[in-house]
Amino acid sequence: MAMRIAFLGFGEAARAFHDSLAPKLDDVEFRAYDLLLNDAEKAGEMQAAMTSRGVQAEASPAGLADADWIFSAVTADQSLIAAQSIAPHLGQGALLIDINSVSPGRKRETAALVNETGADYLDMAVMAPVHPKGHATPVLIAGRSAAELLERFRGLGFSADIAGEAVGSATAIKMVRSVFVKGLEAITVEALLAAEASGCFEEILASLSQSFPGLDWSKFPDYQFERTTRHGRRRAAEMRESGVTLDALGLNGGLAREIAAVQDEMAASGVKPAGDLRETVARVLSARRQGK
Repeated sequence: MAMRIAFLGFGEAARAFHDSLAPKLDDVEFRAYDLLLNDAEKAGEMQAAMTSRGVQAEASPAGLADADWIFSAVTADQSLIAAQSIAPHLGQGALLIDINSVSPGRKRETAALVNETGADYLDMAVMAPVHPKGHATPVLIAGRSAAELLERFRGLGFSADIAGEAVGSATAIKMVRSVFVKGLEAITVEALLAAEASGCFEEILASLSQSFPGLDWSKFPDYQFERTTRHGRRRAAEMRESGVTLDALGLNGGLAREIAAVQDEMAASGVKPAGDLRETVARVLSARRQGK
């Protein structure tokens, strides 16, 4: 019998996982459901993304429930809602693999919901951009079945390691790390935007390049602007979950929420970096000012 793999949410991460995982399996059936299938303006593109990959589009989450593996890959604010939509249809033998960037508390809440149905739950944290490696991107896994699944995953090309047996152990590492990674992005873009606005862009860039040569300033700032303008919405959602994580630890979750605000503003600028850093900074600055 063919292995059945399903995706609850079929955005960038799910597509990347599918595209690299499919060649690893000789006998597999893929299916997916995404909320955008119900959006009149965006359903066509989503349907095409599934059809072109040989992925069967389902009319509702219920159509995914009898799959062997179900990857939940939605936006952070939809992770629990997505689990609630499929939970009534799950049963013994199903495995929901939650790759969403959410707080440990959210994953524990989701795990309890899934486990009540007799299905199993795995906390998976994707620790780097999904391109170009797809499912071979380094991941951490946690949960009662993590040890049992590790060799199966590795055999299929996953670069997986166990973070712990307790659900939340994997995502905790990602949430804390993201404060630094997304925070560094926010600090970089805000500093360079302020430099441009102050008329001292070249001086600031030269000073930072001298003080932090290991960051390779010929490439580093361009990458920060590309990531924040292109993926700012998703990164902002992740940072709000990092804020929840820090709050639960008795630390400053407000810091993560301020980083989220910068990420949101960068995405809202609508600027697509064109390869010239100074031009990109000027365009983003103009857009950000107009948006105030």
